[in-house]
Amino acid sequence: MTRIAPLKIDMHTHILPEKLPNFADKFGYGDFINLLHHKPGAALMMKGEKFFREIQSNCWDPEVRVKEYEEFHTKVQVICTIPVMFSYWAEPKDCLDLSQYLNDHIAEVVDQYPQHYIGLGTVPMQDVDLAIEELERLKGLGIPGVQIGSNINQHNLSKPRFFEFFEACERLDMAILVHPWDMMGKADMEKYWLPWLVGMPAETARAIASMIFGGVFARYPKLRVCFAHAGGSFLPTIGRLERGFNCRPDLVAVHNNVNPREYLGKFWVDSITHDPMLLEYAMKLIGSEKICLGSDYPFPLGDLEIGKYIEEMDLPEDDLENIMYRSTLDWLGMGAKEEIANLTSLSGKGQN
Repeated sequence: MTRIAPLKIDMHTHILPEKLPNFADKFGYGDFINLLHHKPGAALMMKGEKFFREIQSNCWDPEVRVKEYEEFHTKVQVICTIPVMFSYWAEPKDCLDLSQYLNDHIAEVVDQYPQHYIGLGTVPMQDVDLAIEELERLKGLGIPGVQIGSNINQHNLSKPRFFEFFEACERLDMAILVHPWDMMGKADMEKYWLPWLVGMPAETARAIASMIFGGVFARYPKLRVCFAHAGGSFLPTIGRLERGFNCRPDLVAVHNNVNPREYLGKFWVDSITHDPMLLEYAMKLIGSEKICLGSDYPFPLGDLEIGKYIEEMDLPEDDLENIMYRSTLDWLGMGAKEEIANLTSLSGKGQN
């Protein structure tokens, strides 16, 4: 049986402006992403002179996106930039400039289509002071959170240098989406698309484990963090992580003497498992109230039917509605906002 929830919010989607400045020319260095519109409705993302990927108009046109995701009974998308745009390798002031350009575009889309889009910003994480400055600006723009990478120039998120940023997110009540990028070992596994198939799940597990073992969640218990791609390989390997914590506390429990299993249910993950059995396992570990509908739209590795397989799982109504919208509203701190709650009535009733 297929059952459609009264509201579906896709909390993991990516967007770009249709046109980007030539940041390499502007800053005088670097392989910043540029767009080459080579045919109608399509553009090449160029990383310097090197081809990165081709994107279609659904990566920048808000109205095209609405038509596409409404086909799957989805009412709202949470939009954020593509991780390759993070540009943490750049000079901090230049990354701030780029971030502000992307964030202003996202804020504009949200302002123009308030019933269809919620925005997440990006910040120059290589400079925590500038990251907090932009975080505060985003708060003023009405953006409820930010997307950050799974590592910052190969520094784990548990580094004390990032504590002030997490403190600011907690203080400002800003949600965080952690997305894998710049995958460790990428140069050694380019063949077979392994950085995306193997590296990304490992990167996300790296981020979760480092935040647990480094004491980030212990230090900032009100922090609201969601991890992309169902938490990567973290949940399936929690037994191994716990075993390591117990058998080698001298190596693992150095900064936080709390069993990692105790943190299950303390963070959110999206639903992109591509596998009903894995989703059921995740629900057993952390509960449906910590799983958010996500698609990774518009990219081919995503769940581009936007939760259709979940709707066919015959889940209890509470679990289905948690995944489809309640968990996302809770993560974003928007559950009490009347304008978002009203989207339920705008979306119509569930269907059998």
